Amino acid sequence: MGLCRALDYEPVVAPHAAGRYGYLAGTDSDRLADLNDAFRDESIDAVWCLRGGYGLTRILGGVDFESLARRPRAVIGFSDITALLAGVNRIAGIVAYHAPVARKPMPPFSRRQFERVLTRAEPAGALERVPDEPVVPMREGIAEGPLAGGNLSLLQCLIGTRWFPDLVGAILVLEEVNEDLYRVDRMLAHLRAVGALDRLAGVAVGRFTDLRHDPVEGSFGLEELLAQYLLPLGIPVACGFPFGHIDDQWTLPLGVRARLDAGRGTLEVIEPAVT
Repeated sequence: MGLCRALDYEPVVAPHAAGRYGYLAGTDSDRLADLNDAFRDESIDAVWCLRGGYGLTRILGGVDFESLARRPRAVIGFSDITALLAGVNRIAGIVAYHAPVARKPMPPFSRRQFERVLTRAEPAGALERVPDEPVVPMREGIAEGPLAGGNLSLLQCLIGTRWFPDLVGAILVLEEVNEDLYRVDRMLAHLRAVGALDRLAGVAVGRFTDLRHDPVEGSFGLEELLAQYLLPLGIPVACGFPFGHIDDQWTLPLGVRARLDAGRGTLEVIEPAVT
């Protein structure tokens, strides 16, 4: 709540926000009721998740995206919230925000990016880079298209559902945390196998933090693995952008057109995210 007030927003805490049910924040019915009530309440201007939700995929089928489409408001979060953001884009047809969650104070870098994207009815322009943290070009070039994606494992689990994002002509953004490298390999193979990577405009890879892999001689590194899947696409690709499970991170307006310059390591938002 302190973060909301620091940004001059008035928090309204959902009734079951502190709930517990096994490893979930309450039962499916309780969590779904909180979310749908927020989407139907005319006094609520944004839904800002407190943390990534393990159980979001359990309740997507009951989310009232139609109410959200009738009265759009910002839906904000990342990690497992990717599942909800994908539905907001795909079903409600509105912008969703891959951005820091509301559970802890926001560093100055993150706050600048958040306010730049969410509070101005103008294109955010070139997003700020973190000093001394280079972006690695994997295939140089410039791509334009709507931003789509988020957490890799959540994208994979949405394959074949009506919530899977439209990736045709999109700039795919990817982040992940606490995964084995072989599982990342498997997820990318699945995306490739269903043709999800075939018609992308470009790929902007964020941070894959706490990645686990066998350090024995001959094992792949992350960049080498990504290159095996992304370079054959023949599109601009760059790796190391500031989004994912890190303190200093961007707010990415999914569904809004952006320009990726992989050679320069820049991402520019070229349409307003809010009106």
